[in-house]
Formats: sequence, structure tokens, C-alpha cells
Amino acid sequence: MTSNFDKFQKRRLISSYFSVVLSVFLVLFLLGILGFFIINSKKLADDFKEEIAMTVFFKNDANDTIIKAFAKELKTAPFAKSFVYVSKEQAAKQHTDIIGEDFVTFLGTNPLQNSYDIHLKADYVIRDSISKIENRLRKNVMIADIVYDKQLVNMVNDNIKKVSMWILIISGFLTFIAVLLINSSLRLSIHSNRFIIKTMQMVGATKSFIRKPFVMRSIKLGMIGAGLAIIALIGVLIYIETNFPGLGILEDKLLIGLVLLMVFGVGVLITWVSTYFATQRFLNLRTDDLY
Repeated sequence: MTSNFDKFQKRRLISSYFSVVLSVFLVLFLLGILGFFIINSKKLADDFKEEIAMTVFFKNDANDTIIKAFAKELKTAPFAKSFVYVSKEQAAKQHTDIIGEDFVTFLGTNPLQNSYDIHLKADYVIRDSISKIENRLRKNVMIADIVYDKQLVNMVNDNIKKVSMWILIISGFLTFIAVLLINSSLRLSIHSNRFIIKTMQMVGATKSFIRKPFVMRSIKLGMIGAGLAIIALIGVLIYIETNFPGLGILEDKLLIGLVLLMVFGVGVLITWVSTYFATQRFLNLRTDDLY
């Protein structure tokens, strides 16, 4: 009879440990996925910003020396990520390919201008910065016009702000849910040992002495759950990089390492804090309240 009861207790204990590890694993895995989404959403937003081109048109009086001098200026400019020179002949050919008709032959002259397509760095693709860049470039008397999609710049920045705000709200909500889930699993685990806790307290054991083995056990379970979550997250990253190499999800290894370190740290921290307060609750209960 005693043997059967011991086996039952052992199975219940293992089941309790398993539920804690599973809860920690699932919650931290979701938090890790959210963390990767946040860092990559910024990268995707920056990539989209840097696809917006600013086209600088030169007057017909601008010779090769002036155009080459402008290229040298762009090479040292902090705002320019990349730039491409488009001659009036290249522009005419591109237009001919698009409309399917040689308009130069029809007009008898090429009305287009030599130009540079400049892709700005993401940090400069905002309303104020791009206006300052435009004003700076217009000081060159050989520049005829500067064209870029102002509405698109404003729309991109406004939408990124909205998306960032919602990501922050969702992140906070999921973190709160994560703490509640792990805390509930640990409290259920400790609840089954409430009589042992009270018995130890009645025979004179200090609170810290009683609390220590429960805290250490929970931290170990948290480390196991966090370790499993990290392995799963690395597997997801490798899968995405293998099947979608264009995303470049593994490029920023430092941020990836920080997210994985955060996952491990959160696993240890939440289990430690939850176990501390759960044991404290049962230590402060009266014997009658245990039932």
C-alpha cells in the first residue's frame, strides 16, 4: 500500500515538474519569437525606407567635372547609403523600354537631364532630415530639380510609429500573460507541498531554510525550460534562414544573442520571483487555512 502511494506521489511530482517546464518553455518560446519579430521589424522598416530614392537632376550646362565632383561629395556625405548616376541617354532608353516607343526620334531631341538616384540611410528618411538634405543640395547652382515622393516618406514614418506602438502594447501584454502562466504553474507545484512547508515551520525551521530548496528547484526547472526554448528558437532561425535567405535574419548576431540571453534570464528570474512569493504565501498561512 505504501509502495503504491509512493509511486503515486512520485508520478504526481514528475507531472508537476513537467507542467512547470512546459509552461516555461512555451511562454519563453513565444517571447523569443516576439523579440526576433521586433528586431527584424525595425530592419525591414529600415530596408523599406532605404528603397525610397531621391532623384537629383542637373542642368544641361553641368559638365562631367561638375557631375564627378557631386559624386565625390556624395561619397563623404553621412546621409547617402548608395547612389547611381543616370545619364540622359540611359534615362531615354529606360523611358523607351517602358512606353515602347522611341520618343527621342519623334521629338528630334532628348529633353531629359542627367541625374543621380540617391538612396538615403534609414535614419535620414524622415520629414525634417530629408528637407534639410534637399535644401543643402539645392545650394548647388548646377542642380535643376530634386524629386522624391514626399507623401510616401510621411506615410511610411507615420505607419511605422503606429506599428511600433502596437508592438509595444502587445509585447507588454504577452509579457504580463507569461508571468501569470509561469507563476500559476509554480504555485500549483508548491501548493502540493504546503503541508511539508508548514510541518518544517512548526518544528522550528527558518523561512529562508524552508524556501531555499523550493527556489533552487524552480530555478533549475526554469533553466531547463529556457534551454529548451533557446534550442527551439535557434531551430526556427536556421529554418527561416535556410528557406528565406533574402531576409538576412541571422545577420545581426549580437541582437540575436541578446534576445536568447534575455529568454534565459527571464526564465530564471520569473521562476525565482514566483517561487519566492508562493512559498512566502504558504509560510504566512495559518494551519487551518491550509485546508
